[in-house]
Amino acid sequence: MKRNKLIEEIREMVVRFDAEGIKKVAYQVLEAGIDPLDVIKEGLQKGMDIMGKKYEKLEVYLPELMMAADTAYAALNILLPKISVEAAKTLKRGKVVIGTIFGDIHDIGKNIVATLLRISGYEVYDLGSDVDTKLFIETAIKENAEIIAISCLLSPSMYYMRDIVQRLKDMGIRDNHYVIIGGAAVYPEWTEEIGADGWAKDAEGAVELCKRLLEKGKEAEKPLIIGARR
Repeated sequence: MKRNKLIEEIREMVVRFDAEGIKKVAYQVLEAGIDPLDVIKEGLQKGMDIMGKKYEKLEVYLPELMMAADTAYAALNILLPKISVEAAKTLKRGKVVIGTIFGDIHDIGKNIVATLLRISGYEVYDLGSDVDTKLFIETAIKENAEIIAISCLLSPSMYYMRDIVQRLKDMGIRDNHYVIIGGAAVYPEWTEEIGADGWAKDAEGAVELCKRLLEKGKEAEKPLIIGARR
């Protein structure tokens, strides 16, 4: 079936980093009248899922993962404008404010998480690295983001994560935002200690963490730990 063949080609091109080829197939998809939303979900997102699993197993490394993301974006830029307003709503799973905490300039892991979240349909506000605690909260309030995602690789900076949770409590808006954390400096027990809502071992886990929190809402187990035993 032509539909399935083209979607499979899209998926394989993400894995092969074929940015030029994927553009041609994306136009073929539109000419064939195939729903671009299906192509995004069954082709691009599944292709990135494959790459995420390969990255987790150390079968590929950061450059390959970013190349796959760039390839997916090449097709996404062609397909997104053709999606109806109503259909586009199904792609938008939620809003995430993400950044590396104050005092820490490492952003590679954070960048991977932000990329996978975007490919998975989340609206992402990337604040960069060395981010002041107030900016996380101000941006979450301004953009009405459900999730605040904080990365940390340097142990001295991890204590600022606690400040964000406490500020939300002091402002009386703790229940308005999920706070999730990750990075080499933090661990599952720290999540519970500071009162955060979840922790993920890696980028793929972070996407799953956001998905579970938004799907289950207040019924979600907290803290929700992805990728390690509590």
